[in-house]
Amino acid sequence: MRIARFSLDGNVGFGVVEGDAGTEGGPVLDIIKGHPFADFERSGQKLPLSQVRLLPPVLPNKVVAIGRNYAEHAKELGNEVPETPVTFFKPSTSVIGPGDPIVYPSFSSEVHYEAELAVVIGRLCKDVPRERVKDVILGYTCANDVTARDVQRTEKQWARAKGFDSSCPLGPWTETELDPADLGIMCTVNGEQRQLGRTAEMVRSIEDVIVHITEAMTLLPGDVILTGTPAGVGPLNVGDEVAVTIEGIGTLTNKVIKRD
Repeated sequence: MRIARFSLDGNVGFGVVEGDAGTEGGPVLDIIKGHPFADFERSGQKLPLSQVRLLPPVLPNKVVAIGRNYAEHAKELGNEVPETPVTFFKPSTSVIGPGDPIVYPSFSSEVHYEAELAVVIGRLCKDVPRERVKDVILGYTCANDVTARDVQRTEKQWARAKGFDSSCPLGPWTETELDPADLGIMCTVNGEQRQLGRTAEMVRSIEDVIVHITEAMTLLPGDVILTGTPAGVGPLNVGDEVAVTIEGIGTLTNKVIKRD
C-alpha cells in the first residue's frame, strides 16, 4: 500500500492512498488512526488527494546515504567503486517533501540532481542479519540526493555538500508492497530525461547496505537509507523543475529556487 504523510488545515496525519490519476475523481486518501510504524486501522474518512498537502513521507531522525553504489556513476565522476561502502549522513533539516522548493545554496555554483531509491525503516534495529532485513523495512520512496558538487570536490567531509537545507527531497509516499531488486529509476529536468537506470545495477544490494549500516549504528522507525544513484548526474539551475520517478512508487517533483 501507499502510505502518505499529509497536512490539512494545520493538522498532520498519515493516510493510505487509493486509486490513481486515471481513477474517476482522482486518487483519495483514507486517513489512518495512529501512525504506520505499528498496527493501525483505516478510519474510513476519505479525502481527495488534491485537497491535502503532501509532506515528506516520514520525518527521519537521520538519513544514511550510500555513495558510489552504481559503477557507471562512480566512473562518470572519475572514481573507482570502493572496496567498502561509502557512507554519509544528510541531516533531518535537509528533508523536504513533494512540491517543496530546493533552495540553491549561496556557497555553491554547481548543484547536481541524483535520483535514488530510498528505504524507509519500520522498526528499531541493530546488527540486522541478512535474512531479517525485510523485517525491518516499512517500504520505499523516491529521493533526490541533491549535491553541491563543487563543494564536494573541495571539502573532505561532505556535510555541507550534501547536507544543506532542502538537499533531500523525499516522496511522494512510502510504498510498502514492492520488490526493490530491479526497478526503473528516471530523473527528468524540465521534462527532459537526464538519468535512466535500474536498481539491479547497484553494486551492493539493500541487504548488503542495511547489514553494513546496522553493524555500526541503531536505526529508528522512520529513518531513511539512500541507496545510490545511477549514471547521468548533472547540473540544476534556478527555475528548473526536477522529477524523480521510480517504477512501482511514483514521481517526486521539486522546483529549484533562488535563496532570498
